[in-house]
Amino acid sequence: MADESRPTKGRYERDLTEGSVVRQLILFALPFLASNLIQSLYSVADMLIVGNFADNISMSGVNIGSQITFILTNIVVGLCTGGTILIAQAMGRKDRKAMEEVTATLMTTLLIAGVVITALMIFLRVPVLKLIQTPAEAFDEADRYLTVTCTGILFIFAYNVLSAVQRGMGDSKRPFYFVLIACVTNIALDFVLVAIFKMGALGAALATVFSQALSVVLCMVTLARDEFVFDFKPSSLKIHPHYIGRIFRLGLPSAVQNGVTSFSFLIITVLTNYIGGVNASAAVGVVSKFNGFAIMPAVALGASISTVCAQNIGADRWDRAVKTCWTGTGIAFAISALIFLIARLFPAEIIALFNREPELIQYGVVYMKSFCFDYLFVPLCFCVNGLFIASGHTTFSLMNNMMSALLLRVPACVLFSLTLGWGLMGVGVGAPVASAGSLVVIVLFYLSGRWKENVAAQ
Repeated sequence: MADESRPTKGRYERDLTEGSVVRQLILFALPFLASNLIQSLYSVADMLIVGNFADNISMSGVNIGSQITFILTNIVVGLCTGGTILIAQAMGRKDRKAMEEVTATLMTTLLIAGVVITALMIFLRVPVLKLIQTPAEAFDEADRYLTVTCTGILFIFAYNVLSAVQRGMGDSKRPFYFVLIACVTNIALDFVLVAIFKMGALGAALATVFSQALSVVLCMVTLARDEFVFDFKPSSLKIHPHYIGRIFRLGLPSAVQNGVTSFSFLIITVLTNYIGGVNASAAVGVVSKFNGFAIMPAVALGASISTVCAQNIGADRWDRAVKTCWTGTGIAFAISALIFLIARLFPAEIIALFNREPELIQYGVVYMKSFCFDYLFVPLCFCVNGLFIASGHTTFSLMNNMMSALLLRVPACVLFSLTLGWGLMGVGVGAPVASAGSLVVIVLFYLSGRWKENVAAQ
């Protein structure tokens, strides 16, 4: 817990319960969107530079290795959701002590988890790569990439914890600054290690880990000087029993949800490896990197809706929470619809930015043309779900997501790609089918009114 002599309010805490709903949401969402877009550049820069200065084998290695670390990142982001909700609602109540104790508990828990998961992943990486049918010619590159990025898991965890806490306090600008520095560093190192020293997937992994570490160190040093709710002293690393249970109760469903979603996309990677080998794997990797950008407005607005709504629910301003939700949903859908048109009309041009191999482009165009319909459903799912998460209904989100991923996405991919023989086009169809089913359940839950119960306060 922070020293009681410290100021009662940090410089970067921001009250989102007053003023124009539209203005508050946009001002909060824009830095968060920019932060997420730039963070996505980590993997996109790896794929772009590896694709242009290495070969398809290295591209496949980066795609496969990054899929596994992506699962771990999404799990910790989901777990941090519990902390963000509790901190945001505490901000709405003006309860600084609760903010301090939640932050200490979240940081301590994720530090321990990061050490354990790093050790497990380094030990299990080879069996995991074999399990997902990594092509033999790309195995060594995937192994190198995964080995190095596993050593950076602790930095991934630390950055996401700090970002989650800052978002809960209403600050979306600082995470943007730190990830911007990291991204510039990552791209510069990619050019040096991949383009100049020809280190392939290994060079891309080293650049990613170093830039993540730099981001975390700069973030900690700066926050420690600016009345942050945690002072980063070892003595402050404590687990408060009252909050650890609530963090897991709210965050674990989101963590499992994100893990299941990522796992379902890993199944897509397995199908791709089976259907087309290295070129198909590299092509799907390229589309995945584009997809990271394409869905980012929906992701950012959904998470922003969750934080803004949580503060308003904590202040018992349910009317503002609902208005925030629908305002953000409309903005996200408009942006995503434009991205859908671009992806549908210019798939070959997008793929060619990463690699000009004719067979790879052919695979990528087929996959993108069916997959891109997902962009019409994702903003509606993410944004309305943000309102549910704000009131603590993360278990609903978990159950709906598991239904979408395991009962719709994976079976649809297998049915259309293998049973009906549609190949990569069938794999791409699985995503919009799953999102459409998820949206139906979300609409029914909203109409039921059950989301109005603030389970986060219980």
